[in-house]
Amino acid sequence: RFAPTPVRPGAAGSPESRARAFDRMAGPPPSNPYVATHFSIDVECVATGKEHNARAVAQIALVDQFERCLLNVFVRPPEGAEVHSYLTPLTGLTKELIDQHGVPLPDAIERLRAALPKHAVLVGQNIAKDVQWLNLREGEDFAGMLDLAGLWRVWNKQYNSWSVFGQDHLVKTLLGAEVAAQHDAASDALKSVRLFNYYQWLSSQQGGGAPALEHAKALLLQTPPEPSFAKKNPSFEGCCMGNRKTCTCGAPFFG
Repeated sequence: RFAPTPVRPGAAGSPESRARAFDRMAGPPPSNPYVATHFSIDVECVATGKEHNARAVAQIALVDQFERCLLNVFVRPPEGAEVHSYLTPLTGLTKELIDQHGVPLPDAIERLRAALPKHAVLVGQNIAKDVQWLNLREGEDFAGMLDLAGLWRVWNKQYNSWSVFGQDHLVKTLLGAEVAAQHDAASDALKSVRLFNYYQWLSSQQGGGAPALEHAKALLLQTPPEPSFAKKNPSFEGCCMGNRKTCTCGAPFFG
């Protein structure tokens, strides 16, 4: 393994590059070390109501462990749904982008299933939520999941509990990359792959093993995280952003 390349700010960020969808048929289970076994799926959503649970899938991306973007597809909102906000500063999505390049959600999921090998282990930040959005089935559509929040969690002796960190904090602290305020599914999936590869590399003898991994985790705990978009914006364009402490809509939280 090679040490992962730091994330480049703005990678896969232009509307032109993000609008290209790469469809790859699922291959057979891996028979050599150069066939990808780990993949990241990321979903971006638009707000279809004022409550923080009112969201609809608007972009899906799939990136493999070798940083190849296998799918990047935009999704139109469901028939009859009103988009209250595209949450553009957070998602990078706009009405023009979705109107021009969006496809129905069933078509997007069909493309995803065609590109995702059944032997795939999915990695990502709160990856179970992305899987839930897309109605994927563990053991049928893919083999398993690894949550980056769990891989990079740190035991906090001060509070006698586990501390977990958002993707932006992981990328900035571990990979030394500046993080743009605007996200998109393709670049977020790429970041997840690089964070997973970095974890794998640190865990290896070449990367330093357990001492190197513990040092990296200590750095995560020592570095103050910047406030998230939801923390800085409890509500955006009238839509609650779902921060538990500053929720403006009163809707329930799940999970």
